[in-house]
Amino acid sequence: MTKAVTGTTVAAEAPAPAVRLPRRRGIELALIVVAVLLSVYGYCAVGLARQGTLPPGAAGYGAGLGVLALLAHLTVRLRAPYADPLLLPIGVLLNGLGLVLIYRLDLETPDDLAAPAQLVWSTLGVALFIVVVAALRDHRVLQRYSYVCVAAALALLTLPIFFPAVNGARIWIRIAGFSIQPSEFAKVLLAVFFAAYLAANRNALAHAGRRLWRLQFPTGRVLGPVVAIWLVSVGVLILERDLGTSLLFFGLFVVMLYVATGRAGWIAVGLTLATLGAVAVGRMEPHVAARIHDWLHPFASIDAGQGPNQLAQSLFAFAAGGMLGTGLGLGRSTLIGFAVKSDFILATAGEELGLLGLSAIFLLYALLVERGYRAGLALRDPFGRLLAVGLASIVALQVFVIAGGVTGLIPLTGMAMPFLAQGGSSVVTNWAIVALLIRVSDSARRQYDGEVAP
Repeated sequence: MTKAVTGTTVAAEAPAPAVRLPRRRGIELALIVVAVLLSVYGYCAVGLARQGTLPPGAAGYGAGLGVLALLAHLTVRLRAPYADPLLLPIGVLLNGLGLVLIYRLDLETPDDLAAPAQLVWSTLGVALFIVVVAALRDHRVLQRYSYVCVAAALALLTLPIFFPAVNGARIWIRIAGFSIQPSEFAKVLLAVFFAAYLAANRNALAHAGRRLWRLQFPTGRVLGPVVAIWLVSVGVLILERDLGTSLLFFGLFVVMLYVATGRAGWIAVGLTLATLGAVAVGRMEPHVAARIHDWLHPFASIDAGQGPNQLAQSLFAFAAGGMLGTGLGLGRSTLIGFAVKSDFILATAGEELGLLGLSAIFLLYALLVERGYRAGLALRDPFGRLLAVGLASIVALQVFVIAGGVTGLIPLTGMAMPFLAQGGSSVVTNWAIVALLIRVSDSARRQYDGEVAP
C-alpha cells in the first residue's frame, strides 16, 4: 500500500485545532464597574433628595464597594477564569442597591442605624466568597462531606430552640448583642447533602419501587433517609415558627427530587403536601393563623378603626410608586414599621423606583437563577448538576416567597430578600451561594474547553 502525501490528504488527516473558549473576565470587570457606579449614583441620589447635597460618605462608600468588588474579581480571574461573567456583577449590584435602600431608611430612623452593620456583613460575605473560590478548586470535593454537612445543618437548626423568641419566632441566636440566623447557613448545607444523596441514588429513585397511577415511587430504603432528614429539619423549623424557611426547604427538596428523577409527578405530590401542611399549621398555630387572616383581609384593621397593618401599608407603598416611582429618598415606606428594613424592604424599592425599577430587580434575580441553572445543566457529573440547580432554586424560592408575601400574593412568611434586606447571616450566605455557582460554572466551561477541572 502507498501512503498519500498530497497537501490535501495531509490536511484532512491532521487533527482539528482545539477551540479555545473566551474567558470573558474583561466583560465581568466592565459590568462590575457599572454595578458600582449605579450603586454610588443611588447613594448620591438619596442624599440629594433628603438633604439637598451629596452625602458626606459617598466617596468612602464607592471606594469600599469598589475595593470589595475588585478583590472578588481578581480572585475569580486567578482561580476560576472560565466562570460565568454575569454572576459576580449581579451580586455586587444587588448588594450595593441593598446598602443604598438601608441607608435611605436609616435617615428616617437615626436611633436605629443598620447600614454600617450591613456594610460590615457585606465585607464578611465577600471575604467568604474569596475564600470559597480560592480554596475550593473542585466542587466535587463537597460530595465527600455530605453527611458532615447534614449533621452541621441539623445542629444549626436546633440551636435557636434554646434562645428566646423574637417577634414570635425562635430563629435567632443572640449573645452579647451579636446575633445570627443559623437557618441561613443550614440551607446551603442541606443543598449539598440533598445533591450528594440524590446523585448517588438517582437510578433507584427513578426506577425502583411501585407504580401508583402515573407515579413511580421508590422504595422506602432508598427514599427513607433523605425524607427523614427533611422531616426532622422542617419539624424543628415548625417548632421555631420559622415557616418561611420551612417552605423554602420543602420547595428545595421537591425541586431537587424532580431534577434527580426527571418525573414531573413529584411536583404535583409536593404541591399537594404543601397545601395540606399549610392548612394544618394554619389551624393549629395562632401566629400563622393571624398572618393568613391578614392576607385574606389586608384592610380589616382599617375597617375596624385600628389603622393599616404592615401588609396594607406595603400595598399602599407599591400603589404610590406607580410606574416610575417617587424617586429614591422621597417615599414613605417607613410607615410600615419595624420590618421595613428586612421583610418589607421590597416595598421601599417598589415605591421609590416604581414598577420599572422593581421589574429590573426581579430581572436581576431571574438572570442570577438562570445562569445557575445553565451552569448546572452544562455539567456532566450528577452531583454538580444537582448542586447548582439546588443553590439557584434557593434564590428563586426566596424571591418568590418574599415578593409574594409583601405584594399579597401569598401569606407573609418572614424571610430576608437576598442581598437587599437587612440581615448579616443572609448576605453572607448569599455570597457563599454565588461563590459556589462561580465554581460550578468554571468547571462546566472547562470541560468543553478540553481542560480537566482542577
